[in-house]
Amino acid sequence: MRAIDHHAWTNRWRDRHPAEKLAPAGGLLLLSLVAPPLTTGPLILASTTLVTVRGAGVPLRTLLQVLATPAAFLLAGVPFLAVSVDFANGFSLQLSSAGLHMALETTVRALAAVSCLAFLTLTTPLADLVPLLRRVGVPAGIIELILLVYRLIFLFAERALTGRQAQAARLGYTRLDRAIYSMGLLAGNLFQRALAQARRMEVGLAARGYTGELRVLRLEQTLSWWRLTASMVLIGLIGLAGNLLACGWL
Repeated sequence: MRAIDHHAWTNRWRDRHPAEKLAPAGGLLLLSLVAPPLTTGPLILASTTLVTVRGAGVPLRTLLQVLATPAAFLLAGVPFLAVSVDFANGFSLQLSSAGLHMALETTVRALAAVSCLAFLTLTTPLADLVPLLRRVGVPAGIIELILLVYRLIFLFAERALTGRQAQAARLGYTRLDRAIYSMGLLAGNLFQRALAQARRMEVGLAARGYTGELRVLRLEQTLSWWRLTASMVLIGLIGLAGNLLACGWL
């Protein structure tokens, strides 16, 4: 999370209008859901990798780290899609070509979709998306809850890391039973701190005249229509190329 937030604020496309990144990410995400996955998915994955690394200047290692966890979950689910259970003649496991094909399609489609979200999160801070959420009519209470939860994630992640390091220095993880006991203490301490932090935040906001919406100053970002149009054209070309490859015309 810390690396994602760091690159979202420091990448080369940080000052671009969020719609210039949200629209292509959403378009590619929709394309990954409706287009043939085995031909369009690799094109989407290559495109998002190229614009994230070469365009926005995010290190390739960071992008791979973001994609590693979803990819591991997808690979773990491949055997469950490829192998079928037959109870007709007793219990038996069967590996079929149709199951392998479905597993491959599902994995490629999901990985392409995740790459679109990774591009958006690594190039656009959450604060830049708030005005867009307000314009599309998302209730102010939900927006404020998103911002507060996002902020508290980093706060308590830092406290959890500090607490775990203190426990490890006191040999709290040398055995399995000690590790379970230490984790329980850490979780209980974080829960109490979360309640106390929420109470202090409520009192502080009330003292500052909070009425249900936090207003903050932000820099105005000009929307570049030619960049937005170019990204939409690129999405159309990717979809066309993927369909032509699926039909065997390329």
